[in-house]
Amino acid sequence: MAQLSEVMAALEAAGTAQNRKVYARHGAAEPMFGISYAELGRIAKSIKTDQALARQLWDTGYHDARVLALRVADPSALDESLARRWLQDVDNYILAEGLGGLCAQTPHARTLSDAWRDDPGEWPASVGWFIVTCTAEDPGIWSVAELRALVRQVEAEIGGRPNRVRHEMNGALIVIALRDGNLRRSVLAAAARIGPVQVDHGQTGCKTPEVAPYVERTLAHRAAKAARQAAKRRAS
Repeated sequence: MAQLSEVMAALEAAGTAQNRKVYARHGAAEPMFGISYAELGRIAKSIKTDQALARQLWDTGYHDARVLALRVADPSALDESLARRWLQDVDNYILAEGLGGLCAQTPHARTLSDAWRDDPGEWPASVGWFIVTCTAEDPGIWSVAELRALVRQVEAEIGGRPNRVRHEMNGALIVIALRDGNLRRSVLAAAARIGPVQVDHGQTGCKTPEVAPYVERTLAHRAAKAARQAAKRRAS
């Protein structure tokens, strides 16, 4: 296991005041070092998977250390109790999506999403819906009927949910639309009725994508990728 003191020293050395300002605009709170995500990626790659270190990193309370914790944590070792404990510390969308992405890789993905999606709090519900985004195309987790029910729920509730929850619900619609053609038609019809989703991204350049154009671009990208792979197979 990598030593916590060594990793924290590396994080501190790589942090910058400018990055701290940028991350603060995205909702990250002190304490934080302000380490770039490229550098976080390099450190995570050198550590690989280390659940014990992930727990130690999270407990430091540093934003950067918690982002790194979510990258090096072992999904197979993340039980529901630890996921719920970490959720209590989530206070921005960066950690919310990081935790949601990690939970989506665990056997508890569906259980945790079901427990959190309807929470009145912004961050629990955000994590719950982001798990949907990460898993909607997995038939082992969601049936078509269940996803169709989620589409109806989003249409009925999205306007009244907390700010970041609206963004995550919108993202879930996009991935549900990619599951199959019938769901896609349901999602696009619902998105047309919903109209533009209003999300306050603060002093950032971030935007919440429109569902239909994003789905269209994603399908085109996938088709082009499949065509390239097919051409490569024919050439080999």
